[in-house]
Amino acid sequence: MHEKNKSHDERDNQALKLVERLLKLYPISISGQLDILYAPKEYVLERMTPRVLLFTAAEMGNTRFLIEIVRMFPHNIYQTDGFGKSIFHIAIERRNKDIYNLLYETVSYNRELSGWEDLKKNNLLHLLALTTKNTAQLHQTGSKASILMQRELLWYKEVEMLVQPSFRNKKNEDGKTPYEIFSENNEDLVSKGMKWTKDCMVVATLIITVAFAVAFTVPGGYDQKTGIPILDHDTSFLVFIIADAFSLFTSSTSLLVFLSILTSPHDQRDFLYAMPVKLMIGLVALFMSVAAMMVTFAASFFVIYQNTYKWLAIIISVSAATPVITFAILQYPFVMDMYRSIFNPRYLFNTGKCVLYDKKKRL
Repeated sequence: MHEKNKSHDERDNQALKLVERLLKLYPISISGQLDILYAPKEYVLERMTPRVLLFTAAEMGNTRFLIEIVRMFPHNIYQTDGFGKSIFHIAIERRNKDIYNLLYETVSYNRELSGWEDLKKNNLLHLLALTTKNTAQLHQTGSKASILMQRELLWYKEVEMLVQPSFRNKKNEDGKTPYEIFSENNEDLVSKGMKWTKDCMVVATLIITVAFAVAFTVPGGYDQKTGIPILDHDTSFLVFIIADAFSLFTSSTSLLVFLSILTSPHDQRDFLYAMPVKLMIGLVALFMSVAAMMVTFAASFFVIYQNTYKWLAIIISVSAATPVITFAILQYPFVMDMYRSIFNPRYLFNTGKCVLYDKKKRL
């Protein structure tokens, strides 16, 4: 595996060296003089400029390629295409945080970018809102839709801090503010996130039903005279009771958290902080209830078969851990992603890393 990654990096380095050598052959004196971004294909192939390569890399999301071009031709980073858009506009449209973060190394350009408007009076926030409903989002469902909604809000908040204050509620030619467009284009994403919450509620409800029923149908039964469980002196029975009660409490907590999401009035902006916190609490509580339910199941086998088929109880207990581990592995990326988004919401932007030059050579 290590050798495969190493060979992949070597190929990348060789490709970058080849690009560097090809770009050195290009006469810098004519760089950027011709607008050939939308010229015929034959003409582009004949006059492939660093400017064209720069915008092609931005559109394809090839950050390493783009960085190498900017290092060799620094002023090309300020170039615009036929619609007056720079590579940072393209990064916002395509949600490429790596290219967007280069903006923090080009401080002198921030002022010009913050006042940008197109012919329809759309500023950067309008541009973000208009491109929020793309093909990738339409296919997101469940927990991914909730994360994506929060990511879109993080992007919106980031660009909102970049634009001029007067632009934040400014209307375009259609008479719409950026947030109005943003809200309209994310309605499907919100509904998909809510549907996932309802599905989690169904699971929590099933666990509550089972845990409540098990509490009154204990293994071994009850003493007909005293009403006390026959196996109450057994340690495994104590584990059974505690695990079942814990499963009931945690599943109830999960259900109430998800129910509060559905019943309380909420705005799309709630997906930025309040909603992720509730979703994470509900999901963690649901996981704990599933784990406790499996412990209850395993403990019941020990109570019944510990004196006859103890080996069977051990095998079943080990097997019961499989769904819990599987659930934890599958949900771990989502929980960690949500955790980072809650407690470090700017981890996507302004990471402090200088990839173009060192801190003393910012553009």
